[in-house]
Amino acid sequence: MDYKKPKKYHTKEEALDKLQRYCVYQDRCHQEVRSKLLDLGVYGDDLENVITDLIAENFLNEERFACSYARGKFRMKRWGRIRIKQELKRRQISAYCLRKAMEEIDEEEYLKVLREMLEKKLKTVKGPNQFQRNGKAGTYAIGKGYESHLVWETIKSLQAKG
Repeated sequence: MDYKKPKKYHTKEEALDKLQRYCVYQDRCHQEVRSKLLDLGVYGDDLENVITDLIAENFLNEERFACSYARGKFRMKRWGRIRIKQELKRRQISAYCLRKAMEEIDEEEYLKVLREMLEKKLKTVKGPNQFQRNGKAGTYAIGKGYESHLVWETIKSLQAKG
């Protein structure tokens, strides 16, 4: 098996062109772009200049990335706010961008998704009694990143509903 090293870009312009295409394909955070530039062999002032140019030309926008990331993970993977925040923090997103990203998640839709997820999980989870089934469903939702107080309140309301 022959491992092929990535081509090293000798000029700032080549790297800028490559990274513009990389950022157009999908929103990226600064950390991803920095890592990609290092993989391409771009270091020092050239690296900083490429990032500056990408920001100036609006190819790289951390707030836009955070907002689209939060929307996407909530709508597609049904992640809760806690999980989304953790993943954004792991990508070194600023507190301001984190707040903006959380505003993208509609509260009514968030509670509706949690309720539907728990209803579905409670129908499929197995256990000798209701207490254990509730515990398993609750643990599942908390693992997806939903706030524990919301999870238990929703489970209680589902039980009261019957």
